[in-house]
Amino acid sequence: MNNKILIIVIVAMLTLITSCNKNKETEFKKNTSNNELSKTNISFAPITQKAIDHIAKTLVVNYRLITNIPTDKCDSKVADGACFEVELSLTANEAIVAKDWAIYFSHISPIQSSESEIFNVKHLNGDLHKISLLDKYSGIKAGETKKIIFRANFWMLSETDALPNYIVTASGSQGKLQAKVIESTKAVIEKDTGLEILPFVQRFTDETTQFKRTSNDKTVWLTSQDLYQRNAQNEDSSLEHLLAVERAIIPTPKLIQFDENKATVDVSSGLTVDFSNVAINEVNAALEHLSNLGLKQTLDGFPVTLQIKADKTKVIGSYQLNVSNKSIHIIGVDSNGVFNGLQSLASLYTVGRQTLPVVNIEDEPHYSFRGMLVDVARNFHSKEFILSLLEQMAAYKLNKLHLHLGDDEGWRLEIPSLPELTEVASKRCFPIYNDKQEQTCLIPQLGAGIDSHSSVNGYYSVSDYQEILQAATARHIQVIPSLDMPGHSRAAMKAMTVRYNKYQALENEFKATQFLLDDFDDKTQYSSVQFYNDNTINVCLESSYAFVLEVMTQVKKIHEEAGQPLTRYHIGADETAGAWVNSPACKAFVANNEHGITKMSELGAYFIERVAGILSNLGIETAGWSDGMEHTRKENMPAIVQANAWDVLFWGGHNKVHTLANRNWQVVISSPDVLYFDFPYEADPKEHGYYWASRHTNTEKVFQFMPDNLPAHAEIWLDREDNPYTADDTKSPLEKGQKFLGIQGQLWSENTRSDEMAEHKIYPRLLALAERAWHLPNWAVPYNYKGAVYSNKTQTFTTDMQKSRDNDWHLFTNILGKKEFAKLELAGINYRLPTVGAVIEQGILKANIAFPGVTIEYQLQGDNVDDKPWLTYTKPVAVDTAVFIRSRSINGLRTGRITKVPVH
Repeated sequence: MNNKILIIVIVAMLTLITSCNKNKETEFKKNTSNNELSKTNISFAPITQKAIDHIAKTLVVNYRLITNIPTDKCDSKVADGACFEVELSLTANEAIVAKDWAIYFSHISPIQSSESEIFNVKHLNGDLHKISLLDKYSGIKAGETKKIIFRANFWMLSETDALPNYIVTASGSQGKLQAKVIESTKAVIEKDTGLEILPFVQRFTDETTQFKRTSNDKTVWLTSQDLYQRNAQNEDSSLEHLLAVERAIIPTPKLIQFDENKATVDVSSGLTVDFSNVAINEVNAALEHLSNLGLKQTLDGFPVTLQIKADKTKVIGSYQLNVSNKSIHIIGVDSNGVFNGLQSLASLYTVGRQTLPVVNIEDEPHYSFRGMLVDVARNFHSKEFILSLLEQMAAYKLNKLHLHLGDDEGWRLEIPSLPELTEVASKRCFPIYNDKQEQTCLIPQLGAGIDSHSSVNGYYSVSDYQEILQAATARHIQVIPSLDMPGHSRAAMKAMTVRYNKYQALENEFKATQFLLDDFDDKTQYSSVQFYNDNTINVCLESSYAFVLEVMTQVKKIHEEAGQPLTRYHIGADETAGAWVNSPACKAFVANNEHGITKMSELGAYFIERVAGILSNLGIETAGWSDGMEHTRKENMPAIVQANAWDVLFWGGHNKVHTLANRNWQVVISSPDVLYFDFPYEADPKEHGYYWASRHTNTEKVFQFMPDNLPAHAEIWLDREDNPYTADDTKSPLEKGQKFLGIQGQLWSENTRSDEMAEHKIYPRLLALAERAWHLPNWAVPYNYKGAVYSNKTQTFTTDMQKSRDNDWHLFTNILGKKEFAKLELAGINYRLPTVGAVIEQGILKANIAFPGVTIEYQLQGDNVDDKPWLTYTKPVAVDTAVFIRSRSINGLRTGRITKVPVH
C-alpha cells in the first residue's frame, strides 16, 4: 500500500516537472520569437526633415490602371455609376521608420473610395487628394510594397491622365517641416522626342479593360498596321504631284492661275521692295518672315511693288498677288490685305529653292474671325511661346488670339492696382503650416508640385503683355483677353481674400471689402465641373462688380498704351450649378432687387448681363461661352455679342449654336469634336490629351471640318465611342441668311505643362485650322436652311464630294511634309512628328507616313536592342524579326514616338 502511494507521488512529481519544462520551453520559444520579431519590426521614429527627404528620394510609386469596367464597389450615385479602379503601389527601397507623414497628389477624377489596411485616401478640393496613415501603419520595410486600391469617377483611357509630382510632407503638429516631391513621380522629358512621359505609370496592355470607355465603345486601338493602310492613299510621287506641292499655298487662295508653260522667276538675288502708299510698319513683320525663310530684302533683288487700293465691296484682308516675269505686284484693299499677300508669297516659296512660279491670285477670307485660344491660366506658357505662336498664326492668316489669362489654377496678367492677383494667384506651391489659407500661393493642382518657380507658374507683367499686344498688332492679329467669371474664378477669389486679410489687419474695412469676391457666410455645398467647392464669384456682392470694373479699366489702359485698343473682351461666362443657394447676400438680393431676379437659378445670367453692361460703358464688346450666354435675356444684352459655341456635335450641339446665331449674335464655332487641340491626335493610350469629346482629333479631321453645316458631320464622323449618330436639324435650323462669324481652335492646358508640349498639340493642326478658316472648299456641304436630318445612312455628302476632299487632303499632306515642316523647323517649332505606319509581310518590312517627305527610321528587335542602330527606311526591306519604327524631323534633330511592328 505504501509502495503504491510512493509510486503515485513519484509519477505526479515527474508529470509536474515535465509540465514545467514544457511551459519553460513554450516561454522560451515565445521569447525567442519576440526577440526575432523585434529584429524585423520597425520601431517608430518621429518625423524629421531628414525623414521627409529620405521618403522623397527612396519611395517608389507605381500607378496601374486595373479596369474601366465598373464593379459593385463603384458609387452608383455619381458619374452615372461609371468608375475606374487603380492599384497604387508604394515600394520602399530603404526602410521607412518615420510616422506622422502624408502624401498629397493630384488626380483628375475624384477618388470615391479606397482599400488599404494602413492608408486612407481622401479627396480635398479640385484634383488635390491626400494619403494619410491609419492606426495599423507600422512602417515599411526595405524592399516591401504596400498597395492601395482606389476607385475614381468616370474613366481612365490614357496613360497621361495620371498627374506627376506627388508631395510627401509631415502631418499634424509637425507641419513646419518642408514638403518634398517624391522623385519617382516626377515627369521625364524624352531626349529624342522632347515629349513628357510619366515613368511611374504602368503602360496599358488590355484593350477591353483599359482602353474602352464602355462595352459599347467601338474605338480601335490604332496599330502601326492600321496606320499603314490609312497612309497608303497619301502616297504620290509623280512629277505633276510634286509640281502641285511647289505651287501650293496654305491656306488655299480663292482663285489661283499659274502660267500654262510652268514658268518661274529667279529670286536668288533677294527682293527689292517698293512700298508705294503702304506704311512699312504695317507689313514689316511679313517681310521679316520672308527673310527668315531665305527671301531677304536687297538693293538689287527681284522687284516687288506693294499697294493699297481701297474697295468697300471686298472683305477686309482681301488682296491680289501677281508674279510675272519682270516683277511681283501685291495689291490689298487695306494694309491687312497687303500683309496677307506677302504671307502668300512666303507660302508659295520653298525653303532652299531660288525660284517662284509665275502666278496670278485673287483672294479673300471665308471667315472674318480666324482664331486660336491658348489657355495660360491652368499651366503658364511663356511670353516667348506666345510671340512664336503669333508669328505662325500670321503666316497662315489667322487673326484672333483668344488669350485665356484667368481660371481656378492661376491669374496670369499683372493688374497694378491689385498686386495680390499676381503676387499670390500666379503661382501654386505647397502651403507651409502657417499658410493654410493660401496667403502666399494657391494650393497645388494639376500636378504642379511645390516649386513656386516652376514653369507652370508665372504671369505676364504689364510690359510683357504690351510686348505681346504690339507683336500682334504688327501682324494684324487682335488679342481678345479672357479672365473667366463667375465660375472658374478661384485664383481671383483667393487673391482678393488675401487683400481682405491684409487690410483687415490694418483695420481698413473699406479697402478690405472693396473688391471682395466671396460671401464668407455662404455655406452652400457645391462642386464645379473640375470638382472645386470654392471657385465661383458671389454675384450678389457689389464688391464683385467693383472688382470687374477695376480690372477691366486697368486692362483697357494697358491695351491703349500698347497701341491696340481693347474693343472686345471674353467674359468666360461659365456658371456653377448649385452655387450661392445658401448665401445670405444672395437670399437678400433675390428677395429685393430692381432687376426682375426672383430665383437663385437666374443669378448666373444676371451676372453676365451686368458685366456686359460694364463693358459697354467702357466701349468694349462682350464675348462669352455659349453655355453661359444662352441663359441671358437678349433685351438685357448689348447689340453686339460674340458667343463661342463649344457644344458637342454628336450630342445635338448644332441646335444651341443655331439658336444663338438666330439671336443675331456673332457665333464663333469652337466645337470640341474637332477644334480642341488638347485632345489626342490618335486613339492610343500613349497619346497626350483629354478625350471627353473625341478620342482622336488628328490633322485630317480638322481638315475635313465643314463649319457652315454642323449637323452634316453625322454623315462622315462618329461619336466619342466611334458609333454612328443622327443629327436632326429640323427643330432649330438657322434662319435664312444667318452665317457664323468664324471658327477658333482651342488649346486648354490642364495637362500641358510645357511650351514644347503646347507646340506638339497645336502643330500641325493649326495649319488645317487656317485652311478651314480661310478657304471654302468645293466639297463642303452647303447649309440647308429648310433643315434636314443627317446620319451615316444619308448621302448629302456625295461620293464625288468625298473624292474631291480626299484628293485635297492628299495634296495637303504632301505640302506639309515636303514644304511647310521645314519652315516650322526654321522657326524652332516642336510640331508633332507622326507615328509611322508599317507592316511585315512575308519577311518584308513596308512602311509609310501621314506626311510624305518626313524621314522614316527602323530598328531591328533583338536581345540587345539598345546596341542596334536606327536605319533609314527608303523602300521595302527584308527583315527576320519584329522591328521598332519612328519618324525623324526634316532637320534631323527630333524623332517621333516609337511603335513596334510585329511579324505576321
